Amino acid sequence: MFRRSVIAVFGILLLFWFGYGVSAEMQDLAAVKSLENAFANVADSVGPSVVSISTVHTAKIGGSRLGNDETFRQFFKDFFGDIPEREYMQRGIGSGFIIDKDGYILTNQHVVGSADKIEVILSDGRKFPAKIMGQDMRADLAVLKINAADLKALGLDDSDKVRIGQFAIAIGNPFGIAAKPTVTVGVVSALNRSLPRSSRGDRDYSDLIQTDAAINPGNSGGPLVDIDGKVIGINVAIISTTGGYQGIGFAIPINVAKRVLNDLISGKKVLYGWLGVNVQDIDEDLAKSFGITDTKGVVVAKVMADSPAERGKMKTGDIIKSFDGKPVENVRELLKLVGRAPIGNKIKVGVIRDKRDIILDIVIAQRPDSLEDTAGDEPGGGAWRGINVTEKEGQVIVSDVEPGSPADMAGLRPGDRIIELNRQSIKSAADYNKVIKAAKGDVLLLTARGYAVIKEEIKEGRENDGNR
Repeated sequence: MFRRSVIAVFGILLLFWFGYGVSAEMQDLAAVKSLENAFANVADSVGPSVVSISTVHTAKIGGSRLGNDETFRQFFKDFFGDIPEREYMQRGIGSGFIIDKDGYILTNQHVVGSADKIEVILSDGRKFPAKIMGQDMRADLAVLKINAADLKALGLDDSDKVRIGQFAIAIGNPFGIAAKPTVTVGVVSALNRSLPRSSRGDRDYSDLIQTDAAINPGNSGGPLVDIDGKVIGINVAIISTTGGYQGIGFAIPINVAKRVLNDLISGKKVLYGWLGVNVQDIDEDLAKSFGITDTKGVVVAKVMADSPAERGKMKTGDIIKSFDGKPVENVRELLKLVGRAPIGNKIKVGVIRDKRDIILDIVIAQRPDSLEDTAGDEPGGGAWRGINVTEKEGQVIVSDVEPGSPADMAGLRPGDRIIELNRQSIKSAADYNKVIKAAKGDVLLLTARGYAVIKEEIKEGRENDGNR
């Protein structure tokens, strides 16, 4: 009797576990199918609103490949006459997406900026000439207009609510292979990423969304959407050693575009606020040198002449801690706040100067189209902590930096112009020699590129004096 009872209980357990296992497997399969359907639904709903952009730029060059030797070119001209110019066409590809059913399309400015002819190809194969309504090189955004019917606009999400780890779906036309867009899936890998400013223009690639969704040439200008099919960003760049996808792509947050869309659609120039300073982030060495307790804020490395900052009595060495009542933790945050500030408004800027808290009233101006280059002058030949300098036209210039020296470790490089040492102005070699002769411990140095802390050099056979 007992044996039959045990067998019965064991059988019931087997049935229970077998049934549970099958149920769990079915639930897992249902979850996968649900996710698969979600991606497919995004592709179906977003795809018709994504366009392929084809551009043509016509350039003129000399018709003969004679190089830059003017004597030889003149010899050729004497015998054969003027060298005729030739036209050649540069073709480009990119992506974009419809933001209004009346035919307005958002894309990157670098996709269309220099084009003489722009053609938009819809996902159904229809082709239309496009006109640039407005463009903003700094934000790398442009709005096109086509005259077409039956268009579907995409919904724009709030990119400030995007979270690391959420799904990200990139849609566009990589390599221009077809009118129908390509869909790739990944996650939001990081937020608030920055890229070096383009050498071809004054682009500001900061505050970007990073994703591992595959982005390739031709994807630029296409949307990065969430699992609901709403746009969270505009695909703009990749980091790659091969020119193709390597898992690191970037998108401009859609909220950046939202702030300027009306201006772009109406053809108005997009205006940005301007403070007129060169600033840099604060590390532990700089914090110690300035006598502050944390690394939050930015230090002013230069106040530009006749700028809002100069008129507002800001000084080199000020540490900006707040802007219009909002905390400033780094350069990226300050640039964003200043750029968005209404032009002509008086803004309260909180700074630390000589360990004292000060509030400055600064009237924000319009950012100039071009700003002066603040790089150091050409190098010219004494050595101190790995620096060799020369005096040139009343300026002390770094002519050489010894590899591995304290100066090298601090980031100094040939061509840097030394403006201050330990907060003392350097206007001649005599000023420089006087300061370095008395310098002990870490030294705070200011160049045209910003501040640096040069550690005291500890030489073999010499005891450290403890001033580190």
